[in-house]
Amino acid sequence: MNTDLVHSIHDVPAGEWDRLARQTSLYLSHRWLAGEEQDPTATASYVLVRDREGAILAATPLYEVHEEPNDNYRTDTVLSSPASPRVIAGARRGYHNSPLTAPGLTADQRAACLTLLRDAARAHAGRLGTTHWWPYLTRAAADALAPLYRERPRHQQDDATIPLPGHGFDDYVASLPAKRRAGVRSERRAFAESGLDLRIQPLGDCYQDAGSLLAGHQKSHGHARDSTGVMTELLKRQAEAMGDTARVAAAYDQDRMIGFCLSYHYGATTWIRAVAADKEHPAPYAYFNLAYYLPIEDAYAHKTTALHAGMKSIEAKRLRGAEVSSLYALHDVP
Repeated sequence: MNTDLVHSIHDVPAGEWDRLARQTSLYLSHRWLAGEEQDPTATASYVLVRDREGAILAATPLYEVHEEPNDNYRTDTVLSSPASPRVIAGARRGYHNSPLTAPGLTADQRAACLTLLRDAARAHAGRLGTTHWWPYLTRAAADALAPLYRERPRHQQDDATIPLPGHGFDDYVASLPAKRRAGVRSERRAFAESGLDLRIQPLGDCYQDAGSLLAGHQKSHGHARDSTGVMTELLKRQAEAMGDTARVAAAYDQDRMIGFCLSYHYGATTWIRAVAADKEHPAPYAYFNLAYYLPIEDAYAHKTTALHAGMKSIEAKRLRGAEVSSLYALHDVP
């Protein structure tokens, strides 16, 4: 095995990269990472572990962070260590992270690849006079990486994924307890009777309306820095990077967007990226329909088998069939 460090995801063919990423996370996909390279608050590099024939066996992005606008990725709010690592290993956004390894590796090969990724991340951070950390690791990823570090993984948040059995929405409802089945049907019916106009459209056609709603949602959750301008620019950049894969389900009252959900289909999973609803224009169960039921319908249409619903509001997601797992941070202490 040998290790390379490249400075743009465009230096790696998309098919080669996504062979490793497809079963891991949207937020480690080639196209997503290409969009993240446009973010001026960090400089990206990529570690590649190759075999003798040049095939990629393992990989991870590395981000030298210049400024962190997202409080959930600020080391002073996440880590108790006095050190403040400025290099993120793995996904910088999305709250879902793992080192990438090729399918079919033996346990010994995978362990060797992870050691090389750690060594490369450590060397890269050392050249910058800092250390590295892995935020929001899945439980499996944290368990695999933990033997390579002195500190134990630190629990950050819980994460929810809704399994989608069978072939359609009725199969999803049938998988729920009887009381929840009645609740889901009632919430769907009340929303349908609200008379709102439901539109499915590319993010590029509606990022300004969505950005305004998202800013209001973020502000109500204590993220004052996520202004309308910041959220609109973020969604615009995402629309440009992700193209027609960025699809929005939005509810309108005439020409006014009163709620939306942005999601992606990647691998076997539909990934919810952003959801917001206008609290000044309430509709019955609008948030639950936009955040869960409409994406579940769309997921079945695209033949994915799970809906990644993410962090926060865990009990609401558990009531709708979510399986809950933990996410961890791992810090390389000098």
